[in-house]
Amino acid sequence: MPLKTRRAKDTAEVMIDYALCNGCGLCAEVCKGQPLYVNNGQVKIDQRRLFGCIGCGHCAAICPQSCIVVQGRELSPEDLFELPGREARADYASLLAMLQARRSCRAFRNREVEPEVVQRILEAAATAPMGLPPSEVEVLVLDGFARVREFARDAVDLMYAKRWLFSPIALALLRPFIGKEAYALWKSFLAPLPSFFHEKMEQNEDWLLYGAPLAMYFHASPTSDPMDFAIAGTYAMLAAEASGLGTCMIGTLEPFLKHKSRLNQKYNLPANNVHGIMVIIGYPKYTFLRGIRRSLARVDWIKR
Repeated sequence: MPLKTRRAKDTAEVMIDYALCNGCGLCAEVCKGQPLYVNNGQVKIDQRRLFGCIGCGHCAAICPQSCIVVQGRELSPEDLFELPGREARADYASLLAMLQARRSCRAFRNREVEPEVVQRILEAAATAPMGLPPSEVEVLVLDGFARVREFARDAVDLMYAKRWLFSPIALALLRPFIGKEAYALWKSFLAPLPSFFHEKMEQNEDWLLYGAPLAMYFHASPTSDPMDFAIAGTYAMLAAEASGLGTCMIGTLEPFLKHKSRLNQKYNLPANNVHGIMVIIGYPKYTFLRGIRRSLARVDWIKR
């Protein structure tokens, strides 16, 4: 049965050049949709098995004979490319160094991000893993100081208009459904923000998106994996960091963009999408000299 999402309704088509195929079976081993299997030393295709071809492309990517083509579910033969050698990839030490050096950046230089750099960030975000291909992640790109400030003002106006959502009465009604811990967080953190943001915006200070020159809002359709947008946003953040930019994730918009509004309409944000994470990006104003060691809340290690 085909797995139906917003972008894909049918199975992808798998084509094998049997004149080149040596029957090694690697393609069938990595195929998790199950349309590929080996019978009497030959790879067979049966789209009725399990989900059929979901368009992951694993079979074409692993085939040593380059004899498999996958077409459909937003995948085409032109999407296949040769991977760089291990020596051209980041090793653990260089990756860890970048991760340790990353700090949340909320102060930016008066310099906009070049278009080619924006494209590189989007290219990296597109490589993010997803629950089910093709990716359902959508991105709103606010390019330039003026566009970011316009969105910030529109968002603050919306948050201020909906500040009743976090009034004492509304929170009291929500408490049985959201739990004690979420209630405490909403009351102490989210409730004061609409008025605070509005007051600062009236003073021409953007405390929502911090006057960034670039912002990307990642969101996804209801048929996506619930964390797909956050993973893509993380990849974009790391690509920006690797390009010498500073970044920060802004999550306070999410509760206010879950419902249809003028903001959704103006910026083409589907009201039924799974919202969302904003990543603000720009050239950092300050340079940090030291890192700060972080820790996980808990690790339960089931040893071998």
